[in-house]
Amino acid sequence: MPSSLNLSLTDELRRYVDSRAGDGDVYATPSEYIRDLIRRDMEDWAIVRDVCQGLTEARSGQFAEESILDILHEA
Repeated sequence: MPSSLNLSLTDELRRYVDSRAGDGDVYATPSEYIRDLIRRDMEDWAIVRDVCQGLTEARSGQFAEESILDILHEA
């Protein structure tokens, strides 16, 4: 079930959000724009988490038998 979140923006930030959401832009509403920003941030953090996990595994000597090129060719 969707829930609401109220937030305060400076006038400058509000003008920017309004400029990104409106007639002829990618986002029809400011809410669509904010939701997309949050989704992109979640994706970015997932990448950071995966990289950190890989670094931890490498430090502890855990390596895959395949090279990155092998893995890319499988995809």
